[in-house]
Amino acid sequence: MTSKNSSIGIVLVALGASSYGMLATFVKLAYQEGFTTAEVTTAQFIYGILGMLLINLFQRVTQQKTVRKATTKNSFQLMLAGTSMGMTSVFYYLAVGFIPVSIGIVLLMQTVWMGVLLEWVLDKKKPSLQKTIAVFIVIIGTLLAINIFQIDFHNSNIEWAKGCALGLLAAASFTTTMFTANKIALEISAAQRSLYMLFGGGIIVFGFGLFTQIAPFNLEIFFKWGIVLALFGTIIPPVLLNAGFPMTGIGLGSIVSSLELPVSVCMAYVVLNERVVPLQWLGIACIIFAIVIMNVSFRKK
Repeated sequence: MTSKNSSIGIVLVALGASSYGMLATFVKLAYQEGFTTAEVTTAQFIYGILGMLLINLFQRVTQQKTVRKATTKNSFQLMLAGTSMGMTSVFYYLAVGFIPVSIGIVLLMQTVWMGVLLEWVLDKKKPSLQKTIAVFIVIIGTLLAINIFQIDFHNSNIEWAKGCALGLLAAASFTTTMFTANKIALEISAAQRSLYMLFGGGIIVFGFGLFTQIAPFNLEIFFKWGIVLALFGTIIPPVLLNAGFPMTGIGLGSIVSSLELPVSVCMAYVVLNERVVPLQWLGIACIIFAIVIMNVSFRKK
């Protein structure tokens, strides 16, 4: 791998992660205009599926070699894995309706230690001392980032508790998505895999909308926020990350992708005027430091 390719990969991963980081702020802005979680997620997944269909069509037309098609088994497995993607969107978007975006993204980043735990349980891979230390740093960083010392637990409202619970559920769903996505149907193109996972996620999102949307569906969401949410949530990030990670490698790519956290907090601070105290920035720095520790090899060559 040349340094030029590595540099290009870093830029691609950074842009993809930054796109994800902006997403929650756009959701919050849509909420301020009166749109519901069902409307936001439905519009995002419909446009996302259409976008990925076009990308797949473009690849088939432009690539000289025949694109390997997904088998029925591949399609079913990817759609099943994609249901966790749909649950991530639903839980995360519900969460930021109750709590600040800067808190929601910190809770979503709990995938760092959840992934280690899931790998231990399912793959029987006991975490190394390096990963264990990183997990403890993430937990400490999280407590600082949610400003735990300023929370009045006696008077904290039920909405804050709901938001935190939903944020952790989103993290658990996202962990499942990442774990399964790296193991299923790796022989077919990333665009095909993304498409079938979106189909699976769409089933969850559409079902959620069907059972929770009481008022008439506001079609304006498709013209105001739908395309933006799809671009920054289901089209740009997967394409850029899938293109960038092979150039950077998993370790470096994971470190660069942690850029999602400060970008999300900065967007919330600048656009939504959310208050972020120095202690929270320290917590965010701890989480990013933990991700670096987890993905850097300290062994002597």
